Amino acid sequence: MTQDADIFISGGGVAGLTAAAALGAAGFTVIAADPAPPVTEEAAEGADLRTTAFLQPARRLLEAAGIWEHYAPHATPLRIMRIVDAGGAEPVARSTRDFDSADLGEAPFGWNLPNWLLRRELMARIAELGTVDFRPGTGFASMLARDSGALVTLTDGSRLKVRLVIGADGRDSPVRQAAGIGARTWRYGQKAVTFSVTHPVPHDNVSTEIHRTGGPFTLVPLPDHDGRPCSAVVWMVPGAEAQRLMALDPESFAAEATTRSAGLFGALTLASRRMSWPIISRLADRMTARRTALMAEAAHVVPPIGAQGLNMSLADLGTLLDLARGDPDRLGAPAMLDAYHRRRHPEVRLRVEGVNLLNRTSMAEAGIVRDLRALGIRALHDMAPVRRGLMRLGLGARP
Repeated sequence: MTQDADIFISGGGVAGLTAAAALGAAGFTVIAADPAPPVTEEAAEGADLRTTAFLQPARRLLEAAGIWEHYAPHATPLRIMRIVDAGGAEPVARSTRDFDSADLGEAPFGWNLPNWLLRRELMARIAELGTVDFRPGTGFASMLARDSGALVTLTDGSRLKVRLVIGADGRDSPVRQAAGIGARTWRYGQKAVTFSVTHPVPHDNVSTEIHRTGGPFTLVPLPDHDGRPCSAVVWMVPGAEAQRLMALDPESFAAEATTRSAGLFGALTLASRRMSWPIISRLADRMTARRTALMAEAAHVVPPIGAQGLNMSLADLGTLLDLARGDPDRLGAPAMLDAYHRRRHPEVRLRVEGVNLLNRTSMAEAGIVRDLRALGIRALHDMAPVRRGLMRLGLGARP
């Protein structure tokens, strides 16, 4: 038996579940599937302990989809993005520049939330909708795309007939592969180590990115933990160094993290498990094929710099939503998909290439390169029109 729906979404991560909720809230019937059930408790095995910063444009999309009201009680506002250069002979701050959201208006740059909590609240929102059928524990197996629609087979043998297939199924997307879409990959020999810490010095809702070598060390504000200020950390280092750090006992690891933080927040104390994953950039050759649209990491992967990753994904979703609502009868038709590719792929390509360059610069070990990096940050910050333009670009303005 074949089941009909408007849209099938492959992927039950934050991007895929957000797409399911937003498209379902817009009145489309959605079936979504993921082979791994979402982990929605912090202490559960396999919980995603990373955090996500939603920038201003993302909030508008989430509000329209009825998701933001689930997030708001847990969201930590980010009002200042602080760039610290610690590239001198000793790991201490030698230059600090603040990018203040007040330069652009009253709203903060964004809001930070733990990824496991995002999944929990997305599942709560989906449960409120009668238009979304989410099937955890079931994956995408194959599809046959036709002019009239797509026939999708899932790993449990069930068959679907839909007008649009959305691949939101990660950097090695099965939908992208099934659609025959290639991708270009940049590798860095680098990993991100993620964890949460408490510290004696308050973060004051400032996201702090510290540059030295190997990649940035970024602390993003979280709500207090056990009565102490708390931050989520992304520490980007060469792969071998990540392996060494992961093997350290908690006290030794915290001591090294404190040194790498230039001591700006006092002695750091681990407040979560550690996770690590390889850093790459990847860009799909196209974002569409017949009856198929790619979004999120199925279409683009960037290092975790400047909160670009998921916010690029939500820009994908926003474009798909606009096109789908603008002409619902042509959902998944060539004209809609061509428009999606034209609107998103050039901008995505520029952002992927830009973040790739920023990451390679942040990895620099040569002292003269670190000095030039520091001078560049100061110059960009100290020219007010350039600073405001960079902040708008970071929030999602078109390049």
